[in-house]
Amino acid sequence: MIKQKLQQDQITAMKAHEQVRLDTIRYIISQINNKEINTQKELSDAEIITVIQKVKKELNESIDSFVKGSRIDLAEEYKKQLVVVMAYLPPELTLKEIKNKIIELKRQNKDAIAKNPKALIGIVMRTLRGTADPALIQKILQESSV
Repeated sequence: MIKQKLQQDQITAMKAHEQVRLDTIRYIISQINNKEINTQKELSDAEIITVIQKVKKELNESIDSFVKGSRIDLAEEYKKQLVVVMAYLPPELTLKEIKNKIIELKRQNKDAIAKNPKALIGIVMRTLRGTADPALIQKILQESSV
């Protein structure tokens, strides 16, 4: 479903002569196609979201590098691409929502966590995959105030 939306949006961007949007969508589609070729199967929406998140991470890293290198012009270009990428990702959870989910997961899995305290990390990461920034989840778990 996400792949079809991307393909429809690609046509729309082409007709509207929105070059940045068109190039970004084409790049996302090519990354999805490459992943499908490597896995030799059609990707599910969850797997496509993972690919799009990888593109988002790459763009953020590039933006940081360009800012550090005083290449504001390139950073602005990548920020425009990032806006397009973000449109295809589900909204991320807020800090409070993440903490509430972690508390809930601790409560639901207290037996497994009692046997292996590090199991919480895997449980939380697996459950919140695609809905929250992994670095933020790690930071919250390390604070142990949750």
